[in-house]
Amino acid sequence: MIQAVRNAFRLPDLRNKLLYTFLILVVYRLAAHVPVPGVNAAGLRQLFEGNQLLGMLDLFSGGALSNFSVMAMGVYPYITAQIIITLLQPIIPRLQELAKEGEAGRAKLNQYTHWLTVPLALLNAYGQASILAASSQGGVSVLSNFSLRDNPLPTLATLATLTAGTMFAIWLGELISEQGIGSGISIIIFGGIVAQVPQRIGQLLISNPTSLIFFVLITVVTVAAIVIVQEGQRRIPVQYGRRVRAMRGNRLMMVGGQSTHIPLRVNSAGMIPLIFAQSILLFPGTIASYFVYSATPWVAQVATAISNFFNPRSSAYWLIYFVMVIGFTYFYTDVVFRQQNLADSLQKQGGFIPGIRPGKRTEEFLNSVLSRITLVGAVFLGVVAILPWLARDVTETQTLLITSTGLLIVVGVVLDTMKQLEAQLLMRHYEGFIR
Repeated sequence: MIQAVRNAFRLPDLRNKLLYTFLILVVYRLAAHVPVPGVNAAGLRQLFEGNQLLGMLDLFSGGALSNFSVMAMGVYPYITAQIIITLLQPIIPRLQELAKEGEAGRAKLNQYTHWLTVPLALLNAYGQASILAASSQGGVSVLSNFSLRDNPLPTLATLATLTAGTMFAIWLGELISEQGIGSGISIIIFGGIVAQVPQRIGQLLISNPTSLIFFVLITVVTVAAIVIVQEGQRRIPVQYGRRVRAMRGNRLMMVGGQSTHIPLRVNSAGMIPLIFAQSILLFPGTIASYFVYSATPWVAQVATAISNFFNPRSSAYWLIYFVMVIGFTYFYTDVVFRQQNLADSLQKQGGFIPGIRPGKRTEEFLNSVLSRITLVGAVFLGVVAILPWLARDVTETQTLLITSTGLLIVVGVVLDTMKQLEAQLLMRHYEGFIR
């Protein structure tokens, strides 16, 4: 691998792509430290120590939300817009047609995603700023001058700044995709996650030094397992029948007859099920926390019970989290697989699975195989999701070097980037990373 890195930097065009990617990451990390005016930094740090929802959002902002910088929302609204467009494709025929139109259709869907990102970014900006404005530490508001009624201009300026920061982050990611190496949006998130590792190591050294070695071992073993599962696939053999095609000069030629395979991935849902499950689980507890100190006794009691039940310190929280991750893995995998419509595509191209009739029988066969292999991926994702809970009794802390979702993102981005580098090197007859 070291030799492959050397070879990559010896090639001028590939070296320029790598340096360009690093430069964009540096620009993003610098922007992530530019705070929004009026933020109480000390109160903000205390607020993040007890708010799990803000901690999850901070993951996708690359640590910028904990500083409430201009990049506080990161690319999270764009990811949300992508998920919404993906889930709407089976429902809206027009989106289904665009998904089947190749590059032009994908470009149009990407345009719709960008349009949807703007209102989502505004809503997210208002929600996050409202939470900070309503919070106080030591009697001082975490975010001052945020009120549409009392301070409309500073409030609109804050919303515009946060939305512009999100669009700027998306633009930086697209620059990486076009002129750098790897998927730009993923690399932006990757850079933010990795940047938090030194801070987490420091926290572990201060709170529980002996647990640092244990967490390093957990991280290494988990990364190895993620690589195995992420790269695992079931290859379904496909045979294409021979056909006679008329060529120039009234000549006939036999075409087709080749064999290939359909790779069905063990985990084709990625980290999306963890995001779905965590978002839904954090929502009731977050809402209930605002009613814990209600003047109405029964409201306060119900809010306290809900808040305690959906607290990450509760074992019930992690068990529900595990089950929800498995459920969302099946749900998202099914949605994505149905969009591909492999059975119809094979039938139109003259392909068939040996021993399986084309059409409906092929679709049923593929669905049954996908259900079986998805069980492995779903259970694995569930175990990765509850790693902090499993490690809590051993280390007496839930602070991992990288969160479960973060590990999946980091490993996925590294694998994707390595494959792109491998392809570039193999084009120039160099040995790649993956053998």
